[in-house]
Amino acid sequence: MQDKPKAMVLASFAADSLALGVHWIYNTNVIDKKFGRVERFFKPERPTYHPTKDLGEFTHYGDQSLILLESVCACSGFDLSDFSDRWQKLFATYDGYVDGATKATLENLASGKTPAESGSGSDDLAGASRIAALVYRYHNDLPALIAGARAQTAFTHHHEAVVESAAFFAAITDQILTGASPTAAIEQTLKEIQHSESMRAWIQMGLASIAQNSRQAISEFGQMCEIQAAFPSVIHLIAKYETDLQTALIENGMAGGDSAGRGLLVGMVLGAHLGLEAIPPEWLQDMKARKNIVDMLQRIDEGLGR
Repeated sequence: MQDKPKAMVLASFAADSLALGVHWIYNTNVIDKKFGRVERFFKPERPTYHPTKDLGEFTHYGDQSLILLESVCACSGFDLSDFSDRWQKLFATYDGYVDGATKATLENLASGKTPAESGSGSDDLAGASRIAALVYRYHNDLPALIAGARAQTAFTHHHEAVVESAAFFAAITDQILTGASPTAAIEQTLKEIQHSESMRAWIQMGLASIAQNSRQAISEFGQMCEIQAAFPSVIHLIAKYETDLQTALIENGMAGGDSAGRGLLVGMVLGAHLGLEAIPPEWLQDMKARKNIVDMLQRIDEGLGR
């Protein structure tokens, strides 16, 4: 198992666990007073969107990312039908938070729509944030990677910009695993792949903001889940902390709002760039699903003869 692909997946999940305790707290003064600097995992304190979760577990985003990894491992690749079945089983008995995109997708499936038709119209970037398992499986097979990233996103978030963003982050992470820096990969992908004017603007906004304090930059972009706020915030964090995964994810949590949705992508990209040594050991030790994740990555490798 190679160091950087493994780090890519583990850092993405670690980012979600790190954000769990402060997720969707928009008042940063509350974060400062209740948690101080978000340098370690916290058990969510009431009032919270995740009262059933414990320290080292995942938000509902991370839980869906884990389901995707399980599906990729079981099928030796991406299979939308299998992912849909596992995803529906997760939410049939789920005791965590169920967001609007999930509720709408479940309703669409119950009405007879297929997994290819079931996606909500949500413009939350988190629908595109689950893709680390796909990058791990399809590294060096960009067409298959892009197809899988788009399909898994559209399954729950059938929104053009969100689906496009999944393809974008998959493409840059694939380049990073071949040795490109995150900033270079972003700029190269902009040249090679046609993107919407909105996405180009969000990328430029994020890159132009790196001299700013992260809390201020993300406040100006918007702390919320919607792509027009979350996308430039992710680019800001990746570019500003290109050589410092730990600080990137801490500052992400300190900025408030949808830190879990942003963090899954920031962790994936910077983990791919910086490797396992960039992830604080205590984050890996405290992640309850770590052994399961590593075991599944190993089985993927064995299935591919890596």
